[in-house]
Amino acid sequence: MDNQILSSAFEESFAEEPTLIAHAPGRVNLIGEHTDYNGGFVFPAAINFGTWVAASKRSDNNIVVTAMDYENQQNTFSLDDIDYDDEQGWANYVRGVVKVLKQDFPAFGGANLLVTGNVPQGAGLSSSASFEVAVLKAMSALYQLPLDGVKAALLGQKAENTFVGCSCGIMDQLISAMGNEGKAMLLDCQSLSIEHSPLPDSHQIIIINSNVKRGLVDSEYNLRRQQCEQGASLLGVPSLREADIDMLEAAKPHMPEVVYRRAKHIITENKRTLSASNALKVGDIETVSKAMAESHVSMRDDFEITVPPIDYLVTIIDELLGVTGGVRMTGGGFGGCVVALVPTDTVDAVKQLVADKYFDETNYHADIYVCTATQGAFA
Repeated sequence: MDNQILSSAFEESFAEEPTLIAHAPGRVNLIGEHTDYNGGFVFPAAINFGTWVAASKRSDNNIVVTAMDYENQQNTFSLDDIDYDDEQGWANYVRGVVKVLKQDFPAFGGANLLVTGNVPQGAGLSSSASFEVAVLKAMSALYQLPLDGVKAALLGQKAENTFVGCSCGIMDQLISAMGNEGKAMLLDCQSLSIEHSPLPDSHQIIIINSNVKRGLVDSEYNLRRQQCEQGASLLGVPSLREADIDMLEAAKPHMPEVVYRRAKHIITENKRTLSASNALKVGDIETVSKAMAESHVSMRDDFEITVPPIDYLVTIIDELLGVTGGVRMTGGGFGGCVVALVPTDTVDAVKQLVADKYFDETNYHADIYVCTATQGAFA
């Protein structure tokens, strides 16, 4: 997004120039799905799609937000009384993060905000976390609040869990806040320790949006979380992070079959995530390829979050890549995107393959994004 365009739109909306412009990226998760809220490991990269927030202070106690992507709809609320808005759903991400920010940092006032983004919504690339972190970054910069990346991520997660109503893990907000250019981030969701790994120069990240629309709050995401908690309880551990496959197999006769399969996915996915991140450090693409393939099968069969058009995309791209790259569904599931790590000289072949086959098989048109790993939020 061109800052000049954003500044002009802000001036049109608020009759003044913005004091600052904040940005927070979306993300793609290379491997480690649904492990975050189970205290496990994830391996995302921040991507060059995100949310921009232009901001200025107000002399009153109101937040006034204009959403460029919703035909310049405007939403106004007082810092003294922040309620859920049933009419303008997008505004609840702003209301939620401002409310949790106010609880921890009460000493700030009103603001004019103009928001826009280019993360495909409902695709599993964390448009919501990008939105939350961008607003937090704008407000903290505007009022010089001592808000670091980890704290911003925790507040964004809290807003989504308690105000918006989706039980998300910490990954989306943390990679948006703390991503590194050219690197993926191994995140331990239990300790919140971070390790950045360079992505290979020889490969590109390709995201294929299946255009099967998904909605986390209305999907079975929260049910999966409950099933994982049930599995941990039956295994006698605080979270599935503490379990291993031997424990699970020993407990299998005493577990509901569906809970066993959910737990099996999480336990094996943690191993695959560590394996893939370690393999990338030494350029072992074959191991990454195997881990991504096994991850997809596990999401399809044990966690049951894929859909046929996604499975078809993964199958045809996997057949093309073999062990030269990896491919799997990414995101919460029930639609959304496929992520592929593709040799640079094979990128065009993947695009052509999807163009030739996907619509004929599924009646959906795919959107393809060749991404770079970018830095986290800034203002």
